[in-house]
Amino acid sequence: MTAPGAVGPVLVADPLGRAVAEAIKLRNPGVLVTDRGAYLRISCPDTCVLSASDVEASTGTPFALPLDLERVMPSFSGNLSLSSGVATWTRTKARP
Repeated sequence: MTAPGAVGPVLVADPLGRAVAEAIKLRNPGVLVTDRGAYLRISCPDTCVLSASDVEASTGTPFALPLDLERVMPSFSGNLSLSSGVATWTRTKARP
């Protein structure tokens, strides 16, 4: 179960998905990775940041956002924004 307010991707549990999860763990304090066998649920409090360079450092191969992320991310929670080499998930703002 995901904590209220938690954000982040759901990743395929293949080698690239696991490398993405490890990169997220390095950059985000308080992250929880739940291994469901076929997929990994990433839960970060409020904000989750993924840097392509962190994945590249782990795998030794190029990681292109958003294309390579789309291959291993069937779902996510929160709002996703992409900028130069960085993916950021943030909490959905409550409607008034």
